[in-house]
Amino acid sequence: MNMKEENVQLMSKLIEDSSNAKEMGKDVAESFPGPPEVAIAGYKVVETDPVGSHREEDIGFINVTDNADNSRDHFNNLEINAFPSFSEELAAGCEEGETEARANSTQAELATKTELIAQESNDGKEIKLESLKQEGVSLIENFTAQQIKEHISSLRECIDQDLGKKEGANRRVNVDSKNSCQLCGADKLSLAPAPIYCSSCCARIRHSAKYYSIPEVDGIRYCLCSSCYKLSRSESITSSGILVSKAKLIKKINDEEAEEWWVQCDKCKSWQHQICALFNEKKNKEKKDCFLCPKCCLEEIENGEHKPPLVKTVFGAKDLPPTMLSDHLEQRLFRCLQKNREEKAKATGMSIDEVPEVEGLVVREVLSAQKLVKVNEKLLDILKDGNYPTEFPYKSKVILLFQKIDGADVCLFIMYTQEFGAECSQPNQRCVYISYLDSVKYFRPETETAAASGEPLRTVVYHEIMIGYLDYCKKRGFATCYIWACPPKKGEDYIFYFHPEIQKIPKSDKLRQWHKTMLLKAAKMGIVVGLTNLYDQFFSTGRYNSKVTAANLPYFDGDYWSGAAEDVIKHIEKASGQDSKKNKKIVSKRTLKAMGHTNPSGHATKDILLMQKLGQNILPMKEDFIIAHLQFVCVCCHRAILDGWRWFCRMCKSFQLCGRCHDAEQYIYKYSTHTSCNGEKHSLSRIMVDVPYDTNDNDASMDSGLFENRYRFLLFCQKNNYQFDTLRRAKHSSMMILYYLHNPTSLLAETTCCICDKDTPLDQCWQCKTCSDFFVCAACYHRHGCSLHVHKLSLHPSAVDSSAENRETLKKGLWKLLEVLLHASGCDHCSHPDCHLMKKLFFHSKVCTVRAAGGCKHCKKIWFILRKHSRSCKVSDCNVPRCRDLKQLAQSLALKPAAF
Repeated sequence: MNMKEENVQLMSKLIEDSSNAKEMGKDVAESFPGPPEVAIAGYKVVETDPVGSHREEDIGFINVTDNADNSRDHFNNLEINAFPSFSEELAAGCEEGETEARANSTQAELATKTELIAQESNDGKEIKLESLKQEGVSLIENFTAQQIKEHISSLRECIDQDLGKKEGANRRVNVDSKNSCQLCGADKLSLAPAPIYCSSCCARIRHSAKYYSIPEVDGIRYCLCSSCYKLSRSESITSSGILVSKAKLIKKINDEEAEEWWVQCDKCKSWQHQICALFNEKKNKEKKDCFLCPKCCLEEIENGEHKPPLVKTVFGAKDLPPTMLSDHLEQRLFRCLQKNREEKAKATGMSIDEVPEVEGLVVREVLSAQKLVKVNEKLLDILKDGNYPTEFPYKSKVILLFQKIDGADVCLFIMYTQEFGAECSQPNQRCVYISYLDSVKYFRPETETAAASGEPLRTVVYHEIMIGYLDYCKKRGFATCYIWACPPKKGEDYIFYFHPEIQKIPKSDKLRQWHKTMLLKAAKMGIVVGLTNLYDQFFSTGRYNSKVTAANLPYFDGDYWSGAAEDVIKHIEKASGQDSKKNKKIVSKRTLKAMGHTNPSGHATKDILLMQKLGQNILPMKEDFIIAHLQFVCVCCHRAILDGWRWFCRMCKSFQLCGRCHDAEQYIYKYSTHTSCNGEKHSLSRIMVDVPYDTNDNDASMDSGLFENRYRFLLFCQKNNYQFDTLRRAKHSSMMILYYLHNPTSLLAETTCCICDKDTPLDQCWQCKTCSDFFVCAACYHRHGCSLHVHKLSLHPSAVDSSAENRETLKKGLWKLLEVLLHASGCDHCSHPDCHLMKKLFFHSKVCTVRAAGGCKHCKKIWFILRKHSRSCKVSDCNVPRCRDLKQLAQSLALKPAAF
């Protein structure tokens, strides 16, 4: 027996002979965490050539190759972006793996040459396990025959909405025409034009409006709105520090339109819109798979030639990893819907089965990342006497709601929040800010509740998600929630790109009432204990405030007052210069007394002026700045009552007193009574308060470049034409969003240059440390230098070469990656995103037909990680897949090093 045969025999012991292919699949499954049926479902049994002409097929992790040079690719050419949280650790591991691969080439060569043969004779035929592909190029591949029929039918219903009611009948052509989509029956469908912004004032140029532009200069496109063009009296205009001649500007109209993309079926050669076919062009570029249109898929299913796969080829909303927050929201939501259904059945006299049920809802948290908001420097100068923090750490979270409609997950609702925990300094401590939320009107069923208000069922769902979030925050120890009810301007989008025409933009009063209705529901449940507004709490002395100062105002990322304060400060400095005495004359003694100041200093005077001007701006719209108290506030010290005794009056609901103030003011609250506003004596009751000291929910951190902020997501959708104006487009856009969430490496580590508006890799750009969203590509920076921005620009950290110390840190970080491997090998259910990704690599390696030898980057990743683990593992009965096998193989190679 030669050495190769001996090693083949050695590795063949990894799988025992079975009586049928199902048992063989079970053996494979048992080496991985999770239910065995998940792994078994990843294979199907097919008949192949007779045994005499058989081909060997590996069914485990061992990869087959006849070229020894491929063994170097096995470990050296790893992509480092499989695990976003561990990209640096993988980079270090690759460097170390390259050195070890050279030192241990013998072992690597044998590992790549070894084959596992699983054959069984059955009437002269070989039974082979053929793996199913993991991700397809169309969501239709997951559909049943009925779902395909429903999808095609819905396209016909949606097309009138796409083209407009008046021109829909005129522009639809026969489905047999070569120029029409065989699915929807329409020919050319126009997408929304890409937004154009003025290079001077940064305002968006309205559709069909006139503007001025010149051909791209050095890769930069200059556009000027009519207002900026007319206001400029000189022969040239300065934009972003660059001089542009007005003579070169050409008058244009913003009426350009893009057309929906098409795709041809590889079987019937018919054409259809990519959106109609739910076609993933990004995945097709990666895999170049054969594409079957929905009609061909339906025909094959009906003829028995094709069956929907047992294992999903496209992952949906439910496959996103759940978290404690998403589980909490889903459970509350389902209970609420069940209760509403029972109430409607009772109110209408119908049985509960006759009441339409809400189906297919999925709530997921897709971002939970630690961030930092820096305070404006000019504001810090004013508040230097009050020791106002220079920055506030917070956790940014994004919550999505999906509903499966006609077989496809549609994103209906999105909410951005900022959580400033117990570790944060005052005045942001224990605050939650609901920064943005948006929705599209596709929720089903379109019914109303049984309540007297008759509010739509979708409103109940959206309210319940927000109430559930407030409940989750309250239980974790947060004290206050801030909401700014500000609708977008006409023609503008907050988060979702291009809303349906039937969905009207709410006016300020309607949006404010929508939020207050939600908060009143939360108050009835005991989640919200008090409501006020920003003006009453911070711009006047009273129950919540003893002194009016900007130092009491919480500072949020992107909030109204933090942006408005900068403009007010500039106005104050321009009006009075640096003369503090002049500032004092502007503010009357009566105003100073009303604001709680007696003899203010120069900086304090500016603080007073700032609050006075801001108060004047906020007063007309003060009801839009809503504050919801999740914990009771002491009437004496104006602080949230978080521990100790809470004293309260059962007759005066607004009277709440903390234990410290009660003990300190015993002469006032003698015999535990207080005097009401009408002079009556009321007795006080008390209750022990035990709010969690730590607001951290110990849930997994999740970073997502796609949802990093609402601007990034909106810009991403605009550039890729992921619109939500019709249901058919919302299906496709949601499918692509889910694709990028499940495949974060497909979303390249890139950003958009703020000068030329072109995509640029992060490792080739310059950024501003003060303005977190300002990035400049290398070309623009080298062309124009520091004149591009008011602040200093520095090379992005990812572009800086790692020092020896950094490389050592990365090597240490590799052990964190190995810890994830150990965790995932024994974990049944976990919300940690890295655990989820590791399990996806496990599953992929079982079903992949390319293998590492064929160049599969995912197989290379998992083999590199497993090999690193096996070398350091000292546990004899380790449950990490293939650990014992790799150890045994290494021992065998060590005994006979001269055989190669």
